[in-house]
Amino acid sequence: MAQKHFLLASDFDQTLSFNDSGLILSQLIGATDFTGKVNGLSRMHFIQQGGELAYLLLHDPEYRCVRREHLIEVGKQIRLKSHIRLLSQLLDNIDGHHFSFYVISAAPEEVIQSALEGIVPHDHIHGTRFHYDSSSGEIQSIIRVPAGYGKVAVLEELRTELQISDDRVVYVGDGSSDVHVMMHVNRCDGLTVAVSEAKFITRIARRTVLSDDALCVLVPILEEIVGWDPQRIRALFGSYGFVLQEWEKVRTDSVTIRMAEAVGSRAVA
Repeated sequence: MAQKHFLLASDFDQTLSFNDSGLILSQLIGATDFTGKVNGLSRMHFIQQGGELAYLLLHDPEYRCVRREHLIEVGKQIRLKSHIRLLSQLLDNIDGHHFSFYVISAAPEEVIQSALEGIVPHDHIHGTRFHYDSSSGEIQSIIRVPAGYGKVAVLEELRTELQISDDRVVYVGDGSSDVHVMMHVNRCDGLTVAVSEAKFITRIARRTVLSDDALCVLVPILEEIVGWDPQRIRALFGSYGFVLQEWEKVRTDSVTIRMAEAVGSRAVA
C-alpha cells in the first residue's frame, strides 16, 4: 500500500526550542532592551509580528555589528527541546503515513541551521534570509522574512512543490507570528497544533499540547490523522523507552463575570 504523504511545518523559537534567538543574540553582542524594542515595534504594527528581529538587524545601530558568524554562534547556544531528531525519524513512516518535516520561522536562517545541524537538513529550513555585503560582512538587505503572511507564502510554496493537498498539512506553532498561517491551514481542513498556552493561538489551533519534549506533537497527529487510540499511542512511546506519565486531556473555559453596572448595562436586581 502506498504511503499517505503529509507536510508537517513547525515554527522554531519557543516551539522546537526554549529560547528566543533575538534575546540570545542581544546578550551575545551586548545590545540593550531587546524585549522593549520588540514590544515597541509590535505596538506600532509597523511590521509583521515575528519580523521584529530582522528589522532591528537592518536598522538599529546596536545590531549593525552583527555578522553571519554571530548568528551561527547564537544557534549553538540555543537550548532545543528533547528528541527532535527522533521526531523527524518517526515522521518518516507512521502506520503508512509519511510526514515531510520542515521548519518555517522568522528567526534568522543561519541560527536555525546551526541549532538543528545534523538533525534537520538545511534545505528543509526556511528562516529569515539576509543579503550580506561581500567586503564588510554587514547585513545589507533582507531577502525574505517568514513572519505573518510570509509563513503562509512559504507553506504554500512547499505544498505545491511536494504536490500535497490542502487537507494534508500540519502546522505547529506557539505565538502571534503563527496566527495567519494557522488560520490558513484551518480553512483548508489541515491540522493546527499549538505548543503554548498563549490565548491568541490556543483559540485558533485545533489542538494544543504542552510539553518540554518535541515528541509531544505526535499525540495529536496520531489521534487526528493516523486514527490511533490512547492505548496504541502509549504502546508506540513505550517501544522507544518512553512513558506518557502525565497525559491530561483538559478543556478550560476562562470566564470573567462582572456586575452589570460595571459594563454600563442595566443594574441587576
